Amino acid sequence: MRIDQVVAFTAAHSLEIQQLLNCYLKKDKNLFLRSDIWDEFKLFTETPQGAVLKESPLAEFFAKTQEAALVDNYLYLAVRPRVASWHYFQINIERPHCEGIPPTTYMRIKERLVDSVDEEWPLEIDLGPFESAFPKMSQTRSIGKGVDFLNRHLSGRLFQNLARGNELLLSFLRVHHHRDVPFMINGNIADIQTLRDNLLLGMELLEKQDLNTQWTDIAPLLKELGFEPGWGRKVSIIRDNFSLLADILEAPDYQSLEKFLSSIPMIFNIVIVSPHGYFGQDNVLGLPDTGGQVVYILDQVRALEKEIQVRIHEQGLDIKPRILIVSRLIPEADETTCAQPLEQVNDTDNVHILRVPFRDDNGEPIPQWISRFEVWPHLERFAGEVEKEILTELGCRPDLIIGNYSDGNLVAYLLSRQLKVTQCNIAHALEKTKYLFSALYWQNMEDKYHFSCQFTADLIAMNTADFIITSTYQEIAGSEHIVGQYESYANFTMPGLYRVLNGIDVFDPKFNIVSPGADERIYFSHQETSKRFYELTSEIERLVFGEVLPESRGCLIDQNKPTIFTMARLDKIKNITGLVEWYAGSEELQQKANLLIIGGCIEPDQSNDEEEIEQIHLMHALFDTHQLDGCVRWLGMRLDKRLTGELYRFLADQQGVFVQPAFFEAFGLTVIEAMSSGLPTFATRYGGPLEIIEDTISGFHIDPNHGAQSAESLTDFFKKSAIDPGYWNEISQNGLQRVKNHYTWQRYAKRLLSLSCVYGFWKFATNLEREETRRYLEMVYALRFRSSAKSVNPRGK
Repeated sequence: MRIDQVVAFTAAHSLEIQQLLNCYLKKDKNLFLRSDIWDEFKLFTETPQGAVLKESPLAEFFAKTQEAALVDNYLYLAVRPRVASWHYFQINIERPHCEGIPPTTYMRIKERLVDSVDEEWPLEIDLGPFESAFPKMSQTRSIGKGVDFLNRHLSGRLFQNLARGNELLLSFLRVHHHRDVPFMINGNIADIQTLRDNLLLGMELLEKQDLNTQWTDIAPLLKELGFEPGWGRKVSIIRDNFSLLADILEAPDYQSLEKFLSSIPMIFNIVIVSPHGYFGQDNVLGLPDTGGQVVYILDQVRALEKEIQVRIHEQGLDIKPRILIVSRLIPEADETTCAQPLEQVNDTDNVHILRVPFRDDNGEPIPQWISRFEVWPHLERFAGEVEKEILTELGCRPDLIIGNYSDGNLVAYLLSRQLKVTQCNIAHALEKTKYLFSALYWQNMEDKYHFSCQFTADLIAMNTADFIITSTYQEIAGSEHIVGQYESYANFTMPGLYRVLNGIDVFDPKFNIVSPGADERIYFSHQETSKRFYELTSEIERLVFGEVLPESRGCLIDQNKPTIFTMARLDKIKNITGLVEWYAGSEELQQKANLLIIGGCIEPDQSNDEEEIEQIHLMHALFDTHQLDGCVRWLGMRLDKRLTGELYRFLADQQGVFVQPAFFEAFGLTVIEAMSSGLPTFATRYGGPLEIIEDTISGFHIDPNHGAQSAESLTDFFKKSAIDPGYWNEISQNGLQRVKNHYTWQRYAKRLLSLSCVYGFWKFATNLEREETRRYLEMVYALRFRSSAKSVNPRGK
């Protein structure tokens, strides 16, 4: 898209463009989304007077417009010609002329829609000047591959002065120890030349040994040369690591450096922070603020522990790693274990949930659950107590702190700042993109959502993190027409609070895509009959085809039809009621398949979440209006993982499908679970499922905003499967292969630990050159976040 062509075309066709702009004026609204802008443009080009615009430079210009504001006979447009590239323009409606404007002008125009008072000196948060010298990527295809870029850039620069680079590497090797037991090298290696010489002597010594000879058999000889445990358990591994280091000291390259850094024993104790919800292993997944994040973390820690144990064993060490999941202790925890200060995670050797309470002004533990939107006043004190508890429990500093969601990431920032530990953030979902114009109209939503705290916490945590893990590219930078969750923090305004310029740069090398998987013990193909939990079949048949239960509505009359299955919380964003509406609107789909829903509660008085209560009422209204009780089964209950896994397979046996209809889904663990079980999957095109599923190959993309089309896609699938019995199996097998190749917890754990080692080295060697940014954000925390947090009055439930 060339702006000069747009400007020239506008000048040459002012009459037609004025007619177009008047179409927007007649809408009697001030803010337009991309769909509003583009739909109106397409309608106008179908008229005789608008035909000239159809193939014009202006067509691409309007197609790339993400949003627009109409103020005082000017149309102001935010144009995104490509991923993470933004430009702002204004067009006069009376005398059409297109010209560029700075982002601050565009933000000021939007602020006027909220507050007629034009504030002359608003607070502007701008991280650009502090980050200008830091290396950034330039290619959109490189987004999410930050560690590769960082290694190429910094290793080249670091080792331009080979002596300086080698000295840093030597210093880094010296710092590694566990409880005062040294690793890697000892005092017999005092300088680089000695390290080079002794590496050669060590390799000569190892050449004479059998590859399976153990470290303990040659330890005295290697210790005399200055080498301590950590190089490997047996000679074959030690030789590889000696050779790698010798190559790096002689002629470094970034791939060898990454491989060597990943082999150094650095990670023994990990703290994973998830403070806001009910975090437990049983009876919690249906409670507010609990769900996918709990499943993610529990699967994550099991995979991490196994991978750390493998690495420690191969490194020749006898250390038991520890992982602590830090969450909130809730004294009034109903039937959950969330009132226990310490709980071991099932199927692990040394992973525990450490729970610390929030406290009131008198220092007393707050007994009840508090919504994730209202935890902000408690987090600073919570972080202080957590610091003491983890030091006591571990007996030392952790080696890595991982934050989860906005509150957990803020606590991770406070902990890593105090303990000087590598900080990793995982957002899971950023609320900013979930709610329409959430930043602009933050004051209207403040009582319920407290976005002033949340968005400020996000800005601080994402910019102080040493590295950020995302599940998909979409999460960072979106797609051609959809803004990424992180990208949405680049420029925005919260009128009366602050404007943000250069809030986050998605080309920053701290971003890395590391996709999770599904628990392979639970979610496996329906064809793997020897592993299946057939003892649960009668229970599943009762749940799916049984009579009405206290926690259910509807009975499936025709049990010979395949089943459309969906499972999620009853949040509006999950769009479960939307799926029911699509189904209700298609008689043909009702004839082809039943619908099974697992989510929420059946009765409104069983929930204390306002949004869920609203969705419960809507669900009952849909059942009543469309008389769905004979073809839709709604279960308001929580299923344990084994039952869920076998349910997927049970429905796959019946040639059913899984549907994930959310308006937006950051990743989509249920999508992975269903595909892992062999159940063909239809999922939203907005968010992670767009990357997980190859459309029409390993599943299907659906648009939640076009329910009739989605229902038609489901109907077509069942028709095609009836005509060609092999079609269902083809999609099923492709989905299984897709997950196996890209989405497993073993792959995840290996990558996350390697990233931790590499970023740990660069943090040591350069402090990632971000001290100015950190100091600036400390000021933002002290002056902006703390004052916003104090204004929150939590409503315990």
